Amino acid sequence: MWRYCPRCGRPIAVEGRHAVCSDCGFEEWGNAAPAVEALIVRDGRVLLTRRGIEPRRGLWDLPGGFLEEDEEPHAALRRELREETGLEIEPGEFLGTAIERYDRYSVLILSFAAAAPDGEAVPADDVAELAWFAPEELPPPEAFAFRWHTELLARWVGGSLRQAS
Repeated sequence: MWRYCPRCGRPIAVEGRHAVCSDCGFEEWGNAAPAVEALIVRDGRVLLTRRGIEPRRGLWDLPGGFLEEDEEPHAALRRELREETGLEIEPGEFLGTAIERYDRYSVLILSFAAAAPDGEAVPADDVAELAWFAPEELPPPEAFAFRWHTELLARWVGGSLRQAS
């Protein structure tokens, strides 16, 4: 959490997940950071990205990323997928949410099905590699950056997720 005020640089008082600077009045709560991700399936194969940055560099991930301030989740999903894969997507069904630890804070993950009927996926931004996996080809659970991905993909493999196409 906080040790020094990001506004004035003086020591800051922290109680639980709440920080207050008595010098300049800065106040902040330790809330989860919102992020979006997409489950994209083409021809029975799901698109995964290999992380090119820390934390968890080299592990598999679903494409997505953090919302910018005042950005709507679907707009963030479209932007992140364009930045990471070059694909233009159409968000579909909301698939669920999870809280995951990420580096020194928590992330609120919003997962959506998405359609990307056209275009070739190309790794960019913080993605080192992209690959399409059939259910029987998925990497093992320990190869994923987040526990939630293995749960979501197990639902996909089991047929309990409807999919945008």
